[in-house]
This record gives sequence, C-alpha cells and structure tokens, in this order.
Amino acid sequence: MGKKFALNIFYNLGIILSIFGLIWCYNNGKYIPAAFLVGTAACLLYFKVQLMKEIRRSYKEKDPE
Repeated sequence: MGKKFALNIFYNLGIILSIFGLIWCYNNGKYIPAAFLVGTAACLLYFKVQLMKEIRRSYKEKDPE
C-alpha cells in the first residue's frame, strides 16, 4: 500500500508541475512544449484515475459487506 501512496504523490506532483509548465509556456509563447505538457498531464491523470479504481477495488475485496 505504501507503494501506491508514493505513486499517487508522484502523479499529483507531475500533474501540478505540468500545469505550472503549461502556464509558463503559454505566457512565453512556446506552444510545442505546451502541447507536450498537455499530453503528459493527461497521461498522468489517466494513470491516477486507474490507480484510484484499483485501490477502491482492493478495499472492496478486503472488506465485503
């Protein structure tokens, strides 16, 4: 579970840094790196959603009601 917690923190930091980088790129007119950062943020967001689904599934399997 500690691995998943650390992975979640990594995903959050990656998404936040991508957003800050995207803002910086937009303000400085650098649109190619901005497109890369949008893709990176979308990929990290997808992985984060998949991780949350996996954690929910593992909790449901652990505690059946």
